[in-house]
Order: sequence, then C-alpha cells, then structure tokens
Amino acid sequence: DPNETSINSYLTECKIFICQYNNACIGIALLHVKNQTFELKNIAVLPDYQNKGVAKALISHIKALAKSLGADQLEVGTGNSSLAQLSLYQKCGFRLSRIDKDFFINYHQPIYENGIRCIDMIRLIAKL
Repeated sequence: DPNETSINSYLTECKIFICQYNNACIGIALLHVKNQTFELKNIAVLPDYQNKGVAKALISHIKALAKSLGADQLEVGTGNSSLAQLSLYQKCGFRLSRIDKDFFINYHQPIYENGIRCIDMIRLIAKL
C-alpha cells in the first residue's frame, strides 16, 4: 500500500510478524483485529524470496494465530489489479467475498499493476 497515511492509521493496532533469514527481514505481515473482525492487513516479501513459500508460511501462521484467538474466519483485501496476490490468497484458502468499489480512486497517486489501474478493493475470506 503506497498510502503511508492509511498504513499509519492502523499500524499501532496490528500484530506484526517478521520472517527472517540469516538475520535479515525477508517478509512481513500484519494482523489487525477490530470488533471481532480478523484481517490480514498487509503482507510483503522481498523480491529475491518471492515464490519460495515465505508468504504462504506467513499466511499460515496468521491463520493459526487468528483461530487460536477465537476467529472463525480471516479477511484480506487487495486491489483489482493485484493478480499475483489474488492468486496467492486463493491458493491459501481464501474465497472471493465482496468488492469495495472505488476504494483506491482517491489515492494521491494512481496505482497501476499489470497494465491495469487499481480502483477497487477485492475482499476475500478464509474460513478457519
């Protein structure tokens, strides 16, 4: 998420998980819990470590933690243009839930991925 203001609005409320390799941070994920809603808020893996199971391991860990905290489902949202992320989440057991139309339309800078403008937030849910 390139919107730093947005990230700062929830960062202090999140549980932060870091994946390290050789004492270096190679991945990070945030779990946000609010009003009994459990959401995987952000996940990022360094390019050299992508497609090696790091994101799947982080997601698996967060799903297990959410379940241990009483969650029966975990939510995640990503942009309509985030094709790799949509694939990853579905491979990790998430199913499409809803679309938040125009979610990204007022971002300071337009976001483009895969030649597509990111406008809508695609919401997915994994049953735990």
